[in-house]
Amino acid sequence: MMTRHGIADLPLPTRAAAVLVMVASYASAAEELPFETATAEMARAPLERVYDGTVEAVNQATMSAQTAGRIAEVFFDVDDYVEPGEPIVRFTDVEQQSALQQAKATLEEALARQKQAEAEFQRAEGLLESGSSSRREYDQALAARDAAVARTAAARSAVQTAEQQLEYTLVRAPYAGIVTERHVEVGEAVAVGQPLMSGLSLESLRVVVNLPQQAAARVREHKTAYILTGEGRVEAETITIFPFAHSASNTFTVRIELPQGQFALYPGMFVKVALVIGDSERLLVPTIALLRRSEVTGVYVVSADGDVRLRQVRAGNAFNDQTEILAGLSAGERVALDPVRAGIYVKSRAVSNDED
Repeated sequence: MMTRHGIADLPLPTRAAAVLVMVASYASAAEELPFETATAEMARAPLERVYDGTVEAVNQATMSAQTAGRIAEVFFDVDDYVEPGEPIVRFTDVEQQSALQQAKATLEEALARQKQAEAEFQRAEGLLESGSSSRREYDQALAARDAAVARTAAARSAVQTAEQQLEYTLVRAPYAGIVTERHVEVGEAVAVGQPLMSGLSLESLRVVVNLPQQAAARVREHKTAYILTGEGRVEAETITIFPFAHSASNTFTVRIELPQGQFALYPGMFVKVALVIGDSERLLVPTIALLRRSEVTGVYVVSADGDVRLRQVRAGNAFNDQTEILAGLSAGERVALDPVRAGIYVKSRAVSNDED
């Protein structure tokens, strides 16, 4: 009777028992699958707008001469990596060495005169106390001592200045980085302020985006951004939105700081930046469930009776370990979490059916 008329023609108790048997058989079939599954679910995910941005280095500078001289050595060239504090350019230092020796000699003279003035002051002070000297002589000795102290202080400052000028003849890297441009050659005479070498650090990068004014308020509210690279999405550490718009383009400059790391990004590159402007309901599946072959994206869908089939889908944005499905899948459907094993399983079932 069940074969001819189906389950619907059975009495209610018998019909319920038959349904339970079918469900149990489906569950048993699902349990025999050699891979795990997950259910496609609707969930709230960030609503994003994608803009073009430019990568730039946070630390980039041009080292300039702080003293005059002639270039004696250039230790690095373009594309060389420099450790922090390493010498990059050395000047001839004959003039600076002479100035330092002269300043030291002036300091020694000032110290000798200060010692003499101090002794004369002490004698004048003693004579004044004993009544053997006038107040005028005491004041002169005091003024001479103070003047000697001042000259000594000036001489010490001159020595420090000369030492600093000598130190300027050896230019050192302020931080670790890559040399991007070399402005001088050996033997060239340079003046104060003349550029010597340019460089940048790849350790700290940021992305600059020109944001339309319509989206500025919503981006300012959420302050969340992701850099889209070939290796995935990189979440920004901080976002700085300039408090004014450019009069020519009516756009706001947004500066997005990246976490420490390279991420295959280099200054000057163009990248896509996803800026969060709200959230919305999305159909999400685990990213590992997606099978990508050239331009085709698909998932292995597991039906209620345990049948496994490959289905093409249209994927959207990725959110952490979840990916949005725009078309090809419905909420509640189960997908295989290991597409490779699911493909092997489907092929083995097909071969087994052919043999039967």
